[in-house]
Amino acid sequence: MNKKCDTSTDVNRKSAQMLQCTDFETTCCTDETMEANTTVNISSCPSVNFTFTDRFLPPVYILVFIVGLLANMCGLKFLLKNWKKVGPVNVFLFNLGLADILYLLTLPFLMVSYLHKERKWIFGDAFCKITRFCFGINLYGSIGFLTCISVFRYLSIVHPMRVRGRLTSTRSVVISLIVWLLVCAQSLPDMFFPKTYDKKAKCFDTTSDDYIEDYLKYSVGWTITGFCLPFLVTVGCYAHVIVTLCRSSSTDRLLKQRSYKLLLVLLLLFSVCYIPYHVLRNLNLWSRVLTRRGQCYGWFNTVYVSKQVSRGLVCLNSALNPLVYLHVSEGLSSQLRTLLSRTQKQSGRQSASCATRKPELAQTQLLPGLVMVS
Repeated sequence: MNKKCDTSTDVNRKSAQMLQCTDFETTCCTDETMEANTTVNISSCPSVNFTFTDRFLPPVYILVFIVGLLANMCGLKFLLKNWKKVGPVNVFLFNLGLADILYLLTLPFLMVSYLHKERKWIFGDAFCKITRFCFGINLYGSIGFLTCISVFRYLSIVHPMRVRGRLTSTRSVVISLIVWLLVCAQSLPDMFFPKTYDKKAKCFDTTSDDYIEDYLKYSVGWTITGFCLPFLVTVGCYAHVIVTLCRSSSTDRLLKQRSYKLLLVLLLLFSVCYIPYHVLRNLNLWSRVLTRRGQCYGWFNTVYVSKQVSRGLVCLNSALNPLVYLHVSEGLSSQLRTLLSRTQKQSGRQSASCATRKPELAQTQLLPGLVMVS
């Protein structure tokens, strides 16, 4: 049941304060849509737990920064070390790692903002927009390069004879440049929306309430071109790959296993990181549009809190993307298997040596007149 914001025509308009809904204040009612001689009483609007963001996001950012930076640096180090052996798909993996690291390097600044005593953004309006721009190109760059990997694997498995000699590293580099250009072109308009509020003391990931309707239109278009279309292409490619592998009895068993595992990783990324974020971001923006029109609903708080959770989950893509390395890059996965086997052998030797020592220690402890060995 929707509620209209209570209005009062008996109060002088000059005494009314303009209520601006920021990214974190999504359910207030504004008097801008009312008549000039009205004020707003937001007591009828459902209360929103604005402090949830401050408690939830900083620990997530710290975890993602540490795990994501280490994992992506290890993956990039391997690719650079074996650059001469880099295949067409590995070019996309390299760009995927670059997109992740570019965003991860902005997380410390966001952490400082959230952990600040007054939760202030102290790095200026320009850098606020840069951090949000980096988030956009990381998010949609990751989706774009994952889509490229899916298409290349589809072509190499389903149509191996048609694309023989055509899937080259040079073409992968050209396609990667096109992906970067498209992602930057999609993310650039976001920088023209106001990102700071309250004398530039806060940095938000969407915009102020004055531009919220325009931003919703932009967000929906961004979602369709940057997420929905690549998602459909990825699902279509891997559905065809799985069907082809299941029908073929001569396909290498290892290839089947790696394809299945990569499909599971992609499903994990999309279902945990990408889908919830895009759905809840647009729902949250829509709730702010409704609020601006003077309508309040009970589900506003649920959408707001869920959206903040999805912001944390979408950041996890920078830490989960390195899983794609393991199931796409043959060299890296084989090196990890070798490293694990060596570790298991060393631990086995140590446990065997410890087992031979225990009887000797027991005999030493039973000898009379000798100090007990602890």
